Amino acid sequence: MKKIAVIGATGLVGNAVVQELASRGHHVTAFARNIDKVAQANNVQAVAMDVNAPDFSEKLAGFDAVVNAFNAGWENPNLAHDLKTGHANILTASKTANVPYLLVVGGAGSLNVAPNLQLVDTPDFPAEIYPAANAVRELLDELRQRKDINWAFLSPAAMFAVNPVSFEKTGAYRIGGDDVLMNADGSPADISVADLAVAIADDVERKVHLHQRFTVAQA
Repeated sequence: MKKIAVIGATGLVGNAVVQELASRGHHVTAFARNIDKVAQANNVQAVAMDVNAPDFSEKLAGFDAVVNAFNAGWENPNLAHDLKTGHANILTASKTANVPYLLVVGGAGSLNVAPNLQLVDTPDFPAEIYPAANAVRELLDELRQRKDINWAFLSPAAMFAVNPVSFEKTGAYRIGGDDVLMNADGSPADISVADLAVAIADDVERKVHLHQRFTVAQA
């Protein structure tokens, strides 16, 4: 069994990942601002943390993998700025701690919908979430230039958290690269929270997307 840390362990994705990893018997350290909301299990240790703390790198030392599900809060008026600052500090801490595998859970905005056209740049992309989505796209652009951090970047399916969120667990999913995954009828695909957590847990166990972005959708 592995020692795996989850940053943002009480968020929609982070909470599901903690539960999925714990169910597989891994030793999970759940980092969160409010540890009272961390999923409880004998192999889950809840740790209060601030990704902007000077000693954050010390907390990331010694893990087999780290899942970065950090979110600065959708109701936060400074969301884009705080996302940039938080992710920058997570990257710095990961480099200092020599994290073997940092899986960053990003957004779908940077996925291609056509040649040279990303989802975030399409006319119908919601203007209110553009600044945050663009900040995460810029994070991916930076990561693609870096080999000093052992990163991987996961973009959920384009309709994740756009449709009513599903918590159904099938254990099945499809993997793609830089393009939006589509359904058989030509519509953009979705994925449930539970199956996204399965895909994340599978990847941190296998570490098969080092220095790559990938996407996952319902099978």
